[in-house]
Amino acid sequence: MATEEELPEAAAAPAPAGGGGGDDAEMPDAAVPSGSHSDSSDSDSDDEAATAAAELRIQALEKTLQEQPLDYETHVQCLRKAGNIEKLRVAREEMNKYFPLTPKMWQEWAKDEISLSSSEESFGDIEKIYGHGVQEYLSIKLWRDYLDYVEEHDHSVSQCTPSGLSKMRNLFESAITAGGLHVTEGSKLWAAYREYEMAILITIADANDEEREKQVQRIRMLFHRQLSVPLADMESTLAEYKSWEAEQGNANDPGADFDGVPSNVVSAYKKANDMYNERKQYEDQLSNAGTFEGDKLQQFMYIKFEEASGDPARVQVLYERAVSELPVSSDIWMGYTSYLDRTLKVPSVVRSVYYRATRNCTWVGELWVHYLLSLERIRASEEELQHVFERAIQCTFSTIQEYFNIYLTRVHGLRRRISDGLDFQLIRQTLTDAAEFLSSQLSTKELLRLYAYWAKLELSLGKDLSAARGVWENAIKKSLGAVHFNGDKNGPCT
Repeated sequence: MATEEELPEAAAAPAPAGGGGGDDAEMPDAAVPSGSHSDSSDSDSDDEAATAAAELRIQALEKTLQEQPLDYETHVQCLRKAGNIEKLRVAREEMNKYFPLTPKMWQEWAKDEISLSSSEESFGDIEKIYGHGVQEYLSIKLWRDYLDYVEEHDHSVSQCTPSGLSKMRNLFESAITAGGLHVTEGSKLWAAYREYEMAILITIADANDEEREKQVQRIRMLFHRQLSVPLADMESTLAEYKSWEAEQGNANDPGADFDGVPSNVVSAYKKANDMYNERKQYEDQLSNAGTFEGDKLQQFMYIKFEEASGDPARVQVLYERAVSELPVSSDIWMGYTSYLDRTLKVPSVVRSVYYRATRNCTWVGELWVHYLLSLERIRASEEELQHVFERAIQCTFSTIQEYFNIYLTRVHGLRRRISDGLDFQLIRQTLTDAAEFLSSQLSTKELLRLYAYWAKLELSLGKDLSAARGVWENAIKKSLGAVHFNGDKNGPCT
């Protein structure tokens, strides 16, 4: 639910009130009036009072969060007020329990932690901060920070041990998977990957011809892979590749675009360049879009073009860019999750995106309904389904119908999986909870619909005629009560 708006830094200590002033600063030490001690004392008292007041404000915010943990604005205020790193860390952790943080927030968090400690003990914690951050939104800047941090601070990586090399390459591949297809910024990840491999090449002794040749081939393949992807500045990447090949002793004519370039690479490059030109108009529209959400939403019609092109990886990256720009746009999240349900159907991806969607747009009942249905399709465990359902009904929706739909979706799912060994008592308890929660707000028609469904299940699945009869008796009482309540509220019924 977070936006890209940058939070103000934690408030600094209040400036001393009273005392000194410009005149005192110009006096020789011996000439400072004795009254300045009184001024200094007053200033100290003011500082202490301000600090105490700030502490009370933080305590009040913390109390509010204990009572209302889903209050996003209070989380933001708590971050702003936290004046020390320990409180700031706790505030960030608490906020992230309920809301995603923006890439900017993750960057600030990591930098704050790095500034405090550079010990090996803290490396793992900071690495986790970056790792969590890049999972919430696509951010090329955050990925670059993450890569730089691991490359510099992981001992096994900086020492080029076999495990370190493997770890760093896997991390670069993860970065490329996440953002390597980003048309305007993906080249930054490719460039960082190549620079890393080029640095490794320098460390290999000249006498080790076999190892050097393997490393040269590794760098060459990175160039070839990048040149097959439609990205901005493709021409400069091609020129850089030719220059690098010349350094390896493979002479070519710099003035001829494809001299010395393998034919298969030329073919892939031309195709990628054509794809880039097809997308350039959309990228230009995005870069020129106003700051209003409506402007950006309109420009993300680009997604429809990409969907028609039929490459799921490209569509997914574009959706990730969209939700990073517009994290609380339920339309984009609905489109994204629907696309994954229809097309990709990879359980780990579907599960992750729905989880993030419902953290960003907690108030959209339809997202929760689709989330539960999607988990059922990928055969998620009952424990996971129960957990998601409980998260859903704790949210605040604009209509009682949304709660009703979530309860019904849960019961439908339990009914469909009763053959898997689920206890019918779980269905009965869910319906009992639904009736208790919804009866005072549902229309009489919807209330009767709920009870009719319940009675049917008691008979067909529970095989309990007495229980079904009891449900109907309760339904009549509730519906008559609702009619009586509405009559009192609206005047005599006619």
